[in-house]
Amino acid sequence: MTTSSSEQDLVDAFRSAFGHAPDGVWMAPGRVNLIGEHTDYNEGFVLPFAIDLRARVAVKALPGTRTVRLVSAQGSAEVQEFSLGAIEPRGDYGWSTYPLGVAWALEQHGIAVPGFELYLDSTVPLGSGLSSSHAIECATITALAELSGATLSPQELVLLTQKGENDFVGAPTGILDQSASLRGERGHAVFLDCRDQHVELIPFDAKADGLVMLVIDTRVAHSHSDGGYASRRAACEAGAAALGVPALRDLGVDDLPRAQALLDDITFRRVRHVVTEDARVLETVATLTSAGAAAIGGLLDASHVSMRDDFEISCPELDLAVSAAREAGAIGARMTGGGFGGSAIALTPRALESEVRTAVLDAFREAGFTEPHLFTVTPAEGARRLA
Repeated sequence: MTTSSSEQDLVDAFRSAFGHAPDGVWMAPGRVNLIGEHTDYNEGFVLPFAIDLRARVAVKALPGTRTVRLVSAQGSAEVQEFSLGAIEPRGDYGWSTYPLGVAWALEQHGIAVPGFELYLDSTVPLGSGLSSSHAIECATITALAELSGATLSPQELVLLTQKGENDFVGAPTGILDQSASLRGERGHAVFLDCRDQHVELIPFDAKADGLVMLVIDTRVAHSHSDGGYASRRAACEAGAAALGVPALRDLGVDDLPRAQALLDDITFRRVRHVVTEDARVLETVATLTSAGAAAIGGLLDASHVSMRDDFEISCPELDLAVSAAREAGAIGARMTGGGFGGSAIALTPRALESEVRTAVLDAFREAGFTEPHLFTVTPAEGARRLA
């Protein structure tokens, strides 16, 4: 096994925890969703990109056993031990739920997963809306599929990761996060049709346009397994049923007057967000292709307003991050991720990055909010074996 110095550190940590070397090292990135929020489980369109923050796992198969031993560099040094035959969906396993969930999903698919030891190290901030949990899941499923001798397409890995997330973890998420993590490429966003998993890689090079993608992690933690996310999904399903379509994807902006006449106000506003967000994704793809990143600012702004007012998944910290960044010179800004906390993104001229950072920090300080964590990200490659 040939390793870089960074991967060697992970191998050494694995050896310290388990007493021997791993079979290999795998990684999967977090993601930023450029635009297209809560459209994925409505069979619509999304435009995420994999980022240069990632989860790495060193893994060793334990053939002939059902034992799983897990350690996280971000937790205690204590080894957590489980039996694959004893884990149950919706169990309380802490962070271990994510690697256990994809192992369970592989077995549900008929793949014989051996026992394994895994050491996790991740740079994706937890609870930030950058999909730290999916990074863990995608790194783990990539490793376990290979160690199990399974030949699975990217589409199959996406759907199995979703199965683990939905049925084992208990979070009713769509396929956006794992698609970005498993299928991302450097310098591109992943344009995904969530109905048929058709993917197109759309050039997205903010740097070439003199821009940076600034992430503002509000430090307001969120969880996809709570009731807020589930209630939004239920409202979307109710709206589609009332309007006689398989999914909200099948509606266009011209259908909104009929929807408003048929639905109660809350359900209508949930539907309106999804329908208009799908349209914004398509317009963003067209704009990136024809005019570049500098031309999409207004679409990012409109997306945030829709999430704030119609889908009601923002929070005061996210709204302040967006408004402060825009007032200081960002060309567009929006919350990203499932909502109820997490991060905002601000597409910012490189020359104004310092001013935008200062403005956001000052605004949070004046409001009495916890100081946010600010950093930039670039589109990066998806899940793969490192060593």
